[in-house]
Amino acid sequence: MPHFAPGSILLAWHILGFDSVPSPTMSSLHLSRQPRNRAPGRKSGPRPLVLPLAAFAGMALLAIAYVAYVLWPRWPGPAFDASAPALPIVVEGVTFNVPPAAIRTPVQRRAGTHDRVDLSFLWPSLEPPPAKPSLPTAADLPATAQVFERVFVTIAAAGTSVSPAERVLTIYPRYTAAEPSPGPGGLTVLAFRHGTPYQGEDLIYDAEAPGFLVRCTRSVGVTPGTCLYERWIETAKLVVRFPRDWLADWRSVASNIDWLIASLRPSFGR
Repeated sequence: MPHFAPGSILLAWHILGFDSVPSPTMSSLHLSRQPRNRAPGRKSGPRPLVLPLAAFAGMALLAIAYVAYVLWPRWPGPAFDASAPALPIVVEGVTFNVPPAAIRTPVQRRAGTHDRVDLSFLWPSLEPPPAKPSLPTAADLPATAQVFERVFVTIAAAGTSVSPAERVLTIYPRYTAAEPSPGPGGLTVLAFRHGTPYQGEDLIYDAEAPGFLVRCTRSVGVTPGTCLYERWIETAKLVVRFPRDWLADWRSVASNIDWLIASLRPSFGR
């Protein structure tokens, strides 16, 4: 091994920028005592996505709870008494006396103001349907079963709707065919053209004595046609829905509808 003089070692150490030669023991002790540089950690604080996720989870739980509440099976409530007196119901400022058993939606079975009321009546008796209809036996069924046995009535606010008379004069002529055709029971049928908002429907009316006019869908396959008869009483409109097949005896239908609408008014029977 080469031999270095102590002076040369000190000189080389000084040239390299050190003042003295550290001893191995002191050098390791000094390095062990120096604090280590730690990687800077993230500051703790509110995370920006926590609150939106929590709000979304809360809304999802509320939605699930609502759906479960609506779909959860419940015991049926007590049957409504069909002989209960009529309820005074006000629609758009017009008063009607409605049998509670005829109201289709239980939440609407209360007196007072309503935006809309949906009713159903047996045909042709026009009595409210039973609360719990019993299943007919084979002996009770007629030779030809009647598919439709009810007439449906909706009472709602007229609002900005166009009245039936104005509709006949200003709206329907734009969409109907040029020539009418004979209909059931001496009525006249005016078909709506294809590609119009009323395609697939017919305008059926009494040409000899104006007053009875209905808009009916056509039968398609096993789906029978349905007719809408509309009448306004002040600011309320009544829409009566019944099967198109009944038009074969349309005079009886018109007479029963007149009686039914009159029976819903407070002045009926006075």
